[in-house]
Amino acid sequence: MAILIKNGTLVTASKSFKADLLIEGEKIKLIGEGLTHPDAQVIDAQDKLVLPGGIDAHVHLDLPMFGTVSSDDHYTGGKAAAFGGTTTVIDFVPQDEGTLEENINRWHAKADPKASVDFGFHMNITRFDKDVAKEIFSLPDLGITSLKVFTAYNGRLRLQDSEIFRVMRVARAAGMLTMVHAENGDVIDILVEEALAAGNIAPYYHAKTRPAWGAVEASLRAAALAAQAGDAPLYLVHMNAAGEVDQLAYAREHGLNMMGETCPHYLFFVEEDLQREDGAKWICSPPIRTERDNNRLWKGLEDDIIQTVSTDHCPFFFDGTQPIEYEGEMVAIPGKELGKDDFTKIPNGLPGVGDRMPILWTQGVGNGRLTPNQFVALHATNPAKIFGLYPQKGALVPGADADIAIWDPNLELQYGVNVAQHRTDYNLYEDWHLKGFPTKVFLRGQLIVDKGEWHGKPGMGRYLHRHEGEIL
Repeated sequence: MAILIKNGTLVTASKSFKADLLIEGEKIKLIGEGLTHPDAQVIDAQDKLVLPGGIDAHVHLDLPMFGTVSSDDHYTGGKAAAFGGTTTVIDFVPQDEGTLEENINRWHAKADPKASVDFGFHMNITRFDKDVAKEIFSLPDLGITSLKVFTAYNGRLRLQDSEIFRVMRVARAAGMLTMVHAENGDVIDILVEEALAAGNIAPYYHAKTRPAWGAVEASLRAAALAAQAGDAPLYLVHMNAAGEVDQLAYAREHGLNMMGETCPHYLFFVEEDLQREDGAKWICSPPIRTERDNNRLWKGLEDDIIQTVSTDHCPFFFDGTQPIEYEGEMVAIPGKELGKDDFTKIPNGLPGVGDRMPILWTQGVGNGRLTPNQFVALHATNPAKIFGLYPQKGALVPGADADIAIWDPNLELQYGVNVAQHRTDYNLYEDWHLKGFPTKVFLRGQLIVDKGEWHGKPGMGRYLHRHEGEIL
């Protein structure tokens, strides 16, 4: 059935304008004024905004960690995303035993039957040799055009600088993007050892043992490696420190093909939140920082230094011994209580995939820090372009997938765990007052969220074969 959305204001990354939008099948068919269709279902979007569905380019679903697993899988995480206006997510494939393709196939086996929104994969590179280098060239044929490397997690995920340099050169030759998790793994290991020896085991010491200077230094080091690797395209994930914004600006001013993202929790929370009685809720890596860092990251968004807002969504129960009800069933998954006597055993990660767009609308657009067009660019269009999905995703143009969020800018609500749809027992934004929220969300022309009701199902999400992205 055709769907005709009438009387709304379409918001794109470049402009806002009154127009009707016709959906036929999975695609946007027409955009214009006064559109009609003899058989279409008509949706009146008077006084509402029509946005492209959001793209969260950094999520971790069904991820094993510290003897447990992130509490959202590809069904529940997609559902949570959709309620917040996001219709595409990009997950990370760990490099476990076997070839890269074998690892990708294992992740498909987890994701394909469950996915409730469209999804793509990045590939982690956590060990590197000549065989892996050869395999990387085959990844674009599997729909993967981005690699992630780490400068932290010694003995587990980290590559040495020489290996990162080689990965960057291979990625550049293969037309791929290198993403980097920037912290100083050597400093972290020393500080963690000293903290534990001194009996400093509280959540606050997670932040104190991962200094911001390590992130700043590692981000500059990554930029320098990329420059020496033939100006290999580089993307800095989860920017959290003021100095990282400075390093990204410096690199771009010097002509490097470098881009970056931040996450909502780095804009609003500070390391003192980890000193609260429930401080483990805020444990993530890299950690949240200071108000000065918050403000510099906001300025990076406002001034278009930072290209995207993602979430690093990796939720865990705060107390996994206490079940919660989810879709009529009681669910309990071991979570942050695993580290009650040792901060190094607290699973690292936060819920956020459903919070991202509503929170940033109120705090960014509503407070005048972002224009609606910047909001769309950061949350949909820029990630689509960078990660090889544009114009299929992230655009309101004829021929694009009909991924659409109808947004009511005047809808007010008290947000929190009872509104968000993450499969976990807490929300970072509990009792925040929001103004502006999606009321209808379409995935390829199918209505999956309608005024708080869920119409999606497992397996309806489609794997996206991404092409080479753009440098913004």
